Amino acid sequence: MTKIDTSRPETVLPTASHTVGPFYGHALPFRGGEDIAPHGHADTITVHGYVYDGEGNGLPDAMVELWGPDPEGNVPTADGSMRRDPSSGGFLGRNGVEFTGFGRIQTDANGHWYARTLRPGARGHSAPYLSVCVFARGLLVHLFTRIYLPGDDAALAADPLLTRVGDRRDTLIAKDEGNSTYRFDIRLQGEGETVFLEFQ
Repeated sequence: MTKIDTSRPETVLPTASHTVGPFYGHALPFRGGEDIAPHGHADTITVHGYVYDGEGNGLPDAMVELWGPDPEGNVPTADGSMRRDPSSGGFLGRNGVEFTGFGRIQTDANGHWYARTLRPGARGHSAPYLSVCVFARGLLVHLFTRIYLPGDDAALAADPLLTRVGDRRDTLIAKDEGNSTYRFDIRLQGEGETVFLEFQ
């Protein structure tokens, strides 16, 4: 169904039926979702980037979830990413002390996202990485990928997943921008498409 602006017959306005959902920005993001690291922690890093569609446009309504181990490679067991007041049910936010390893970030109007977290430690035979889940309009099934951090060439060269993806490995390695800041763009399709994982 299309709504026509009769004051300007040449203008055709899209209606909601022309946009493929679901729309994740309505209820899933939470205040402070990008602040995963405890306040003032020495191993805090910032990871940021854009979520791009197949034409290279930033997606303003995508959502990125991150999970990561602590700097020693241990999976966090602390609760509290989305704490609520037990009496009012209101949102309290993180306590700023415990590291839960989880964050949820909505992209801005240009498709940009960022998170402050702890530098992940290595686990098993893998180089240190952050697990990522991407939700966006038109994706009826969310996508999984990883963010590897540069700096340990030997660990990256020996990582089992990076070895398997061959010449596409660079789509999984963030760029070091200095000052503990890393850029990682997520390209959903097209040239330079990010490697996505399927779990069975």
